[in-house]
Parts: sequence; structure tokens; C-alpha cells
Amino acid sequence: MNTKITGNHLLELGFRQGKWMKEAIAHINENQLEDEDLNSYLKQFKSPDPIALHAKPVDFSINIKAENEEEEDNVAKVINSMQTLMKTPTLVDGAIMPDACPAGPDGTIPVGGVAVAKNAIHPGMHSADICCSVMLTDFGKADPKAILDAAHASTHFGPGGRDRNIQFRFPKELLNAFESNFFLKDKQMIQIARTHLGTQGDGNHFLFVGTSKKTGHTMMVTHHGSRGPGARLYDKGMKVAERFRKDLSPETKKQNAWIPYDTEEGQSYWDALQIIRDWTKKNHEVLHDAVAQSLEIDIENRYWNEHNFVFKDGDLFYHAKGATPLDAKFMPDITGPRLIPLNMSEPVLIVEGNTTSTNLGFAPHGAGRNVSRTQHRKSKTGTIMQIFKEETKGIDARFFSKEIDITELPSAYKNAQTVRNQMEEYGLGKVIDEVMPYGCIMAGDWQKNAPWRIKRDKKRQRNKR
Repeated sequence: MNTKITGNHLLELGFRQGKWMKEAIAHINENQLEDEDLNSYLKQFKSPDPIALHAKPVDFSINIKAENEEEEDNVAKVINSMQTLMKTPTLVDGAIMPDACPAGPDGTIPVGGVAVAKNAIHPGMHSADICCSVMLTDFGKADPKAILDAAHASTHFGPGGRDRNIQFRFPKELLNAFESNFFLKDKQMIQIARTHLGTQGDGNHFLFVGTSKKTGHTMMVTHHGSRGPGARLYDKGMKVAERFRKDLSPETKKQNAWIPYDTEEGQSYWDALQIIRDWTKKNHEVLHDAVAQSLEIDIENRYWNEHNFVFKDGDLFYHAKGATPLDAKFMPDITGPRLIPLNMSEPVLIVEGNTTSTNLGFAPHGAGRNVSRTQHRKSKTGTIMQIFKEETKGIDARFFSKEIDITELPSAYKNAQTVRNQMEEYGLGKVIDEVMPYGCIMAGDWQKNAPWRIKRDKKRQRNKR
């Protein structure tokens, strides 16, 4: 009589633990499989041979050049990181934009990078700020100051979400979509999606008001992503991708792990990304609509685009980490041209453009940085207020936390004209209008007076007594 097969037997034979084991063990024992019959049946469960890295980097387009010594170091780091990245087995093409800057250890897709994968979604290549995007609303001849004041009263910057009494309504269709998706249906995810609706976060996210160079109309532009829901989806996606990496390609760097699209997990993750995209678009809309409602004014026009997302074209997945899609095929709800902000004292560029073999259908997403926030902070002299007044002369620049963050002032970013020149040189979109700056709102240094910091400082003072 045959020895009863157990999970331990299969593990000893080199098979990996999985949901398949229970059904396979039952089948083997019921049919008393052994020897050749057993081996033949188990072949279907054998892990495939590991997928090796590309022997050399896949070619990618370099739409950037250094114009001074500081930029040389930045560009070299970006190119080196892309060369390592492009050894990832799924990748077939790539590009870097004029605003590119490093975003992590060697082999991490840089900000301003595009990586094209075949039948694979790489969560690390869209990062935690899924669907970081910009929306423009044209308020016609409205007073720019009135728009900025109304926006300041209704927006929300900083950590966390809105208090219950100032939350926006969470649309039923979005709630149904969250509840129907494996990655999004947990209660905490949905609660965060409710409270974070109508919030802008921190960092380089902003609310900008200006006037069209072409029409003189007052326009409001918001820049932010998917906040807590997107960050939670990213974490879940990275865990799933890591499981696949261990099985499929252990040599691949952890930050470049992928979820095969033709798996149940891949389909569900792709659907989750589209739902998060819808949520993020609504996250912009509620803030723009609130301004129109509070001032009782009409909206003349509106359009938006993401610049931190994954775009699908057949079996190819374009991972844009800080790159603006020019090609209409990437945006099913396209309603106008694209938006490229530079810094608070520069115009927001309104652009359109064609796909080429070197831009892959993308343009820059902004001005980017040549140095880190820490390096920039160390390079400045004078008081914070002196620096602020000098760099924001002529514009109504506000920080929501009432604490100035000098790492978000214009000098923290690459030279805007350099980016524009390289856009033209490399065929990365044509500027058709500009939103000339009136003023903006950013989070500011919200950590300076954060509750945890105040509590810590009080404790230190007590301990000194």
C-alpha cells in the first residue's frame, strides 16, 4: 500500500508552500500516485527557473544635460541609477526627463523617469504617491485674491485627514468600487479614503492661483496625489510584488519587484490603481468646486493630468515616476492640454505635444531638484524671513501651517528656464499658454509645531529642572 503523501513530503521534494498543496495532496492520495505518475502530476507545480537580469541595461533615452557643475553630479547619478534599473528583466524601454533627480538607492527609478515593462506592474516604479497629479480650473474674470482666500479657507494641508464636521461627501460609486476590490476593501482603507478626501498633504504639493497669459482669466491649479489610500495600496502592492520576486527573479532589486499582469493579483492591482486614480481626481475636484460654490461663480473650463502613475498600452506598462503624459492614449478622460508647474514664482506651463521615439509620449512634470532639501537648507544664509521675502517678492505666498519651509522656495528647484529650454531641445511638449503667478499655498514646516514635537520639548524642559 502506498505511503500517504503529506505537505512535508512535497517540501522535501523542493516544492514551495502554497494554496495548491491541499488539493494536490488529496488528489495524489486518492489516486495513489507514485513514481513516474507522481512526478508527471507534480511537474505543473514546479517553480519556473529564476528569471535572470538583463546582461546589460536596456537602451533608454536621455532627455537631459548638465549645464553647470552642480547639475553634472545630479545627471550622473540619475543616469547611473537608470542603467542599473534597466537591467530589470521585464523592462523593454525607458527615458529620463530634464527635471530628473535621484529618488533612492542605485537602481531606483529617478523622479523624471519612465520605465516600460512588458506584462508587469512595478509598484516601486510609481511609488507611494500614486497618481500625484495637477488640476486646473478656469474661473474667468474672478479676482485672484478672492480665489486664493476662498481656497485657503476650504483646503487642508499637513498630515492626517479632515475632522468629521468638515469632511466632503464620499461618493457612493467610489465606495462601491473600494468595497469590490481585494486591495481596497478593508475598513481602515475606506475610513482613510473618507477622511482624506479634500486634503493635499505636504512636501511639494500646492494650491496655485494665477492668470492666463493668453486670456487674462483667473485660474487655480492644485497639485497633490492619492494621500493615505494611495500609500496603503502601495504598501500592499509592494508586499505582493516581493512574493513574486522571491519566486520569479530573486536577483531583481527589491524596489523593482513586480506583479505579473496575467495573474489574479495583477488584474486586481491594476483595477485598484484605476479606482485610486478616480479617487484622486475627486480629491482635486471637491476643492475646486468648494471655491466656486463659496464665491457663487461659474467654472469656465477644467482639465487635469497625473504625472506619477502606470499607463497601459496593450501588453506594455509605462511607469512614469514624475513624468507628464503627452499621448492621449494614456488618458481615457482627456479634456484639455497638460500642466507642468515649475515653482511658486514661475508660471504653470500649459502644454501639448506629440509622441516621439525618445520621449515615449511623456514630458517633464516640473522643475525637479539638483540637491537634497538638507543640502539646500545648509546653502542658505540669512534669517528664514529674509530668505522668504527675497524669494517671494511680488507674489502672495502662504504656508498653511504658518511656518515657512525654505526647501519649497524657488531656489530649492532647478532653474526653470533651463528645464524649458531642454523641453524645446528634446521635443518634450510645446507651451501653448502660461498661468502667471498671483499666489500659492503650501503646507509649510508643519512638523515645527507638531503635537509630538511640543510634547517632547516640554518633557525635555521638565527633565532639565
